[in-house]
Amino acid sequence: MTAKAPKLTLLFDLDGTLVDTDPLHFRAFGMLMEENGRPPLELSFYKTRIMGYGFVEIMALLFPERSAREQHVLADRKEKLFRDLVGTLEPTPGIYELLDWARERGARCGVVTNAPRENAALLLASLDLERRFDTVVIGEELPHAKPHPLPYLTGLERLDGVAGAALAFEDSLSGVRAAAAAGIDTVGVRSSLPEQALRDAGARHVIDDFRDRGLWSELYRHAGESSLKAGE
Repeated sequence: MTAKAPKLTLLFDLDGTLVDTDPLHFRAFGMLMEENGRPPLELSFYKTRIMGYGFVEIMALLFPERSAREQHVLADRKEKLFRDLVGTLEPTPGIYELLDWARERGARCGVVTNAPRENAALLLASLDLERRFDTVVIGEELPHAKPHPLPYLTGLERLDGVAGAALAFEDSLSGVRAAAAAGIDTVGVRSSLPEQALRDAGARHVIDDFRDRGLWSELYRHAGESSLKAGE
């Protein structure tokens, strides 16, 4: 008997991928630094050393002299500052169409994020996406967050997916490295970083948003359908 082909699995980062919240996070970090008498962060430093990482690594980097407990309090404060900044959000163009396409084909979809669960719930609800995903993996609730591959491996496990039949979507160096290390074909979303930086981190494809025609060709290929339909 011929084995059934594995179902297509789509795994999405949240901040910067499903919605461009990086300017809000950058502002929240600036407010936190000011509250603690620290100089503001450089944007380039934020994009390469902060964006996409977990709070343990971030707070150890920004406040190395503080205790682990104090760093945790600082992380909670930063996320509260971020949530207070969240207003009306616009999703990355094309995401609703992509999720509709995936549902029609029985593909499994999940979110894999280093954001705290409270942030993830707020953003997904604000975007009317909370019921569009089969699972939400929170990196900080696992033994290892991104850039470790465990969050993506956990997403695959929860969705009964396999890396060879999956696509991951990421905007940060940390996230791209995590997904690529999990063996997943990774699409870099060019919301904050240049194409070459995403490719150097392991992205095999780079897009501006989910309307990209090349992405749709890749989606149809992964679904085992003719690429002539791409861009419909």
